[in-house]
Amino acid sequence: MDSYNLTKQSKKPFIIFGILIIAIIGVFLLSLNLGYIRIAPFDVLKTFLGMGTDKDALVLFQFRLPRMVIALLIGAGLAVSGAILQGVSQNGLADPGILGINAGAGFAVVLFIFFFQGSLTGLGTLSIFIMPFFALLGAVLAAFLIYVLAWKKGVTPVRLILVGIGINAGFAAALLVFQLKMNPRDFMQATIWLSGSIWGTNWKFVLATLPWILILIPFTLYKARYLNILNLGDQVATNLGARVEKERRILLFLSVALAGACVAVGGGIAFLGLVAPHIARKLVGPKHQYLIPASALVGALLLLVADMLGRNVLQPSEIPVGLVVAMLGAPYFLYLLMKTP
Repeated sequence: MDSYNLTKQSKKPFIIFGILIIAIIGVFLLSLNLGYIRIAPFDVLKTFLGMGTDKDALVLFQFRLPRMVIALLIGAGLAVSGAILQGVSQNGLADPGILGINAGAGFAVVLFIFFFQGSLTGLGTLSIFIMPFFALLGAVLAAFLIYVLAWKKGVTPVRLILVGIGINAGFAAALLVFQLKMNPRDFMQATIWLSGSIWGTNWKFVLATLPWILILIPFTLYKARYLNILNLGDQVATNLGARVEKERRILLFLSVALAGACVAVGGGIAFLGLVAPHIARKLVGPKHQYLIPASALVGALLLLVADMLGRNVLQPSEIPVGLVVAMLGAPYFLYLLMKTP
């Protein structure tokens, strides 16, 4: 009987993975049909088979598909980033958006646009691939400031959150200064982007983001055992042979790099990195070899649903996907904050 229960428990995560993948495929297919221009399911199929109209092909392949793929990539990246932060800090309130890491990445990208906007035309497509590196620098700076300012004989969960909120506010103020110096068109674009928007993305943005996700998430999964050990406490982890500070720095870098790459394309999407790991933890438990892939799938699903809602609720206008996620995630954050001692 015990062996039966163990087998059942070992299969449960993979059953959850299957359900999440089926849900993502279902939402993906539904989202292909919905939008300002509705395309019937049969017409979608005809278009994929090369028998559709030029108009349907243009809408699907040049506008709808790239933003849906980028929603999956950003959702997975931010969710895994949040799962790493929560594991390393042993703080269920940790999230790259709340702690100011997203704001730091966004600040670096706005600086890049502000100082190099005159040469962006000359750089062409190259600028899309350069922005994630600038976002990474900004995210690393934010993470460094948070860690240094929050340290006081250790980092407590509440202190980490309070310092992160302060850093977030500081970067937001600095962002506003540079936005006010932009011309009105760039100012509006930056404002919409910083609120969390994947509108206007194309396959170049997908290609710029894809390598970061394909490299960093599998490497995080490889490091999952160290997250499990770190959750036992530094002393126990050291006794088990783990190089605690080295592994913590590597894991923090992975979290910051994922957040930076996602912010460079999707802007400041907050709360996704908070909510997705909590949902995943309830589904598959605390073991990070299951939690990380589950978080990636939940994050991808949530952002895909948020994008579908943002495109369709107020047609012909669109709600930035970051605002949709915030409306769903902010109440959950307040609930967790009230539960934290």
